[in-house]
Amino acid sequence: MIRIIAQAVSILLFTWYGFRSLFSKKMVAEFQRYRLDRFRVLTGVLQVAGSLGILVGYVSRPILQLSAAGLAVMMFLGVLTRFRIKDPLYAAIPAFALCLLNLYIFAATL
Repeated sequence: MIRIIAQAVSILLFTWYGFRSLFSKKMVAEFQRYRLDRFRVLTGVLQVAGSLGILVGYVSRPILQLSAAGLAVMMFLGVLTRFRIKDPLYAAIPAFALCLLNLYIFAATL
């Protein structure tokens, strides 16, 4: 039951973040600040695709595992990016939490 809720949370948050990455002017500025503006659209597409993979994961374990692992890696890279640009530690908490959430989903399906 906990994994199912974790999947739902991951789906909602990555769909939201993915669409924000694709369409929000604020996210355009953020990716410029990260010095990763050329990856903004790819990031948004991968977040939405990952959330769809987590959704499909309710019926396909391999897709769930691949999607959860991919989103966990993406969020780990997000944490590293926050450290690279010297953001305060608290700014990395959302990415770290989403990394752990998707690691949990992945581990719970092994």
